[in-house]
Amino acid sequence: MARRIISAGVAIPIGIFILAVDNKELVITACAVVSVAAVYEILLATKYLQNRVITALSLIFVFLAPFVLNYDFFNTRYVAFVFIIGLFLIMLFKYKEVKLAEVALVAFVSICIPFSLASIGFFYNADPEHFGAYSAHRTFCVVYALTITWISDAGAYFVGTLAGKHKMAPDISPKKTWEGFFGGMVTAALFGVLLGKGYELWEFLFTGANTFKTDTMFLAGTALCCSLLGVLGDLSASLIKRECSVKDFGNIMPGHGGVLDRFDSVLFVVPFVYLVFLRYFPVTDKII
Repeated sequence: MARRIISAGVAIPIGIFILAVDNKELVITACAVVSVAAVYEILLATKYLQNRVITALSLIFVFLAPFVLNYDFFNTRYVAFVFIIGLFLIMLFKYKEVKLAEVALVAFVSICIPFSLASIGFFYNADPEHFGAYSAHRTFCVVYALTITWISDAGAYFVGTLAGKHKMAPDISPKKTWEGFFGGMVTAALFGVLLGKGYELWEFLFTGANTFKTDTMFLAGTALCCSLLGVLGDLSASLIKRECSVKDFGNIMPGHGGVLDRFDSVLFVVPFVYLVFLRYFPVTDKII
């Protein structure tokens, strides 16, 4: 537990700094770096890292993907097409060494992980003319998507540790329990309400005004879905680790494991929050 707290004490200030600077390029660069680290850890766990050509092609694509997705200087489909063609060319020329299963997994993780994390940058791309609230409250959107998931994880961990009796998926993640699962969902919903009210209080304390209001019930309901998707991401990563016979994807964050061990639960959540908030944005300006 002490190592988990120390690691969090280092990682949280870095995250706060990146969000406080509120710079699109910095955020996308951070997404690219995290994506590269996560894909590298999977390739290392699956032992596919041994093929240096595929590894190099994969990591280059993974680093560029968040930038390509968030800017218009390249068409994303063309870049993805070149990447896939490159993988198959490597398989054809090195067919004795490279198997289809390896190419399929490399393509899958190299596309899914950066495309998912790049959704964080999408909050910074919202057209102010059509999504003015989105643009003005983008930091809140990112904080909501990330913290809801991690708070849900924490709630599930503590409830599962204290009261967990019924195993949820013993063959995939032996420590997960149904008690922890529901505890995480309740924690997420409550935190969604607190986050909405806290955001209003934050503006009042720093500006002396209260120009917007948050739909806390909607935030709580969305948090329940985020908690469910977080568990799905966590179990998916656990399944890969189970297949590869590894406990953690890495040890860069003592007590937490690797980068992917910390971000696996947000892979489905961030795109979901972005898409949901596009349909209904839970922060509205007050009519004076």
